[in-house]
Amino acid sequence: MTLQDITARLAAAGIDNAYHEALLLAEHFCGLSPSLLRRDSHLPLTDSAGALSRAVDKRIERFPLQYLLGTWSFWRQEYEVSPDCLIPRPDTELLVEYAAKHLPRGARFIDLCTGSGCIAVSLLCERPDLSGVAVDLFENTLALAQRNARRNGIDEDRLRLVRGDVLDGNFMTELGTFDAILSNPPYITPAVIDTLAPELTYEPRAALDGGEDGLIFYRRMILGSDYRTALNGGGCFIFEMGYDQGDALRALAAEAGDTCTVHRDLGGQERMAVLTPPHTL
Repeated sequence: MTLQDITARLAAAGIDNAYHEALLLAEHFCGLSPSLLRRDSHLPLTDSAGALSRAVDKRIERFPLQYLLGTWSFWRQEYEVSPDCLIPRPDTELLVEYAAKHLPRGARFIDLCTGSGCIAVSLLCERPDLSGVAVDLFENTLALAQRNARRNGIDEDRLRLVRGDVLDGNFMTELGTFDAILSNPPYITPAVIDTLAPELTYEPRAALDGGEDGLIFYRRMILGSDYRTALNGGGCFIFEMGYDQGDALRALAAEAGDTCTVHRDLGGQERMAVLTPPHTL
């Protein structure tokens, strides 16, 4: 098997950027440098244990590349990823960038539906003065977030990990108060999930499904009295959202009496909403 062979197989399966993915797979499973592979795409690849062949076969079945590699880059860090978590995506870096720039010195935040922990951990790496709480519903996902905190040098004094149901009516009562409530919650409707790229079928559906209208988590957090009273003076909600949910978030903010500012990603799509309750102004 050569790099050219892998590229051809991936391309035939309809995978975009087949050459780049072939490079990453060959580098990971054969320990060869990308520069060497680029110089000779016909170089025979040693695959004594068959790991590379199995990975290529799974990728052709549209199993996500990130899960095959086991790690993925986000912001300035690297994260362990598995089917226990949503794969970190560049769109979410907008939330980290905004929070890192705008949270006051010494702020305490909570990251809801943390998944891999990429939002909380990258924010803490960027701002050593901050501390936070990260929440997820699933034990395996929370354990993965804990490993990611450790691998990036974030100890338990700065990040507390909590298992909890964000939709539960009593969820926030014992967690204290925060200067910001952050979340990249599930926000896709079930009908749309079934039309997405086949790779998404391998990611946890619970991390995607935002209920019938995609707004169940936003509605709970924005209108829930326990969430609102958990914000310190000057505090805010910072949410990632779907590209077509800006008007819905504005409407929920208006219902709650909040100010709402929507920010666009690098592709020009509305991607993040910052809500400030009136009592924190």
